[in-house]
Amino acid sequence: MTPLRGIYAVILTVLCTACILAPFGRDGIALAAGEKQRQLLGTMEFKGKIQKLPKWTRVLDKMKAWKGYFQDAATASHPSKSGWYTLKSQIKDKPDIDKLKAVTKFFNKWPYRLDKANWGVSEYWATPWEFLKKSGDCEDYAIAKFYALQEVGFSGDQMRIVAVKDGIRGIGHAILAVFTADDIYILDNQTIMVLSHEKYKHYIPQYSVNEEFRWMHVAPKKKSTYAKAKK
Repeated sequence: MTPLRGIYAVILTVLCTACILAPFGRDGIALAAGEKQRQLLGTMEFKGKIQKLPKWTRVLDKMKAWKGYFQDAATASHPSKSGWYTLKSQIKDKPDIDKLKAVTKFFNKWPYRLDKANWGVSEYWATPWEFLKKSGDCEDYAIAKFYALQEVGFSGDQMRIVAVKDGIRGIGHAILAVFTADDIYILDNQTIMVLSHEKYKHYIPQYSVNEEFRWMHVAPKKKSTYAKAKK
């Protein structure tokens, strides 16, 4: 490589890195001090504050006022709400994995509906109550589970809604990742099985969010066959 080409390569690398990290601002793009690295779906990740996600921040703003709206059985006028109240009372003292399975099975009963059919727009993130009334698509299942699990003992910082690319079908998808002491479990509207994230090698995470932060995900660079052969 000539010196000039080498300079161009360095400049290009810097520019690409800046473009990737720009949405995360200057603060908190790396893991906080003392925070254990958990490689969700085998990726490197960069953490930043919630921003530039108006569909998600709309849900967050709504839920600040509605926090715990599932809890009062007396106001459970909708059958789905009363059904959740009953299930919640049954699983509140169960092991975490049983809670994850029960919540997945409960919400996965709702039929999949495109945002265009529900809301007349191509992309809409629904609150749990909107989901219970009208159902929704993949991220709406994940959002409903995210808030439901907080009512049976999980904390918001244990969970993330993850936007992924399905490497088999070649389309976008959304799931819920739940971090426990021993693993990261995936709750997916396409199956009632609750499995380790290590079983979902066909999912390529693009970004993930909870109530406070957003993460960008980058797959680790794989060594080429040529590089391995030279060793």
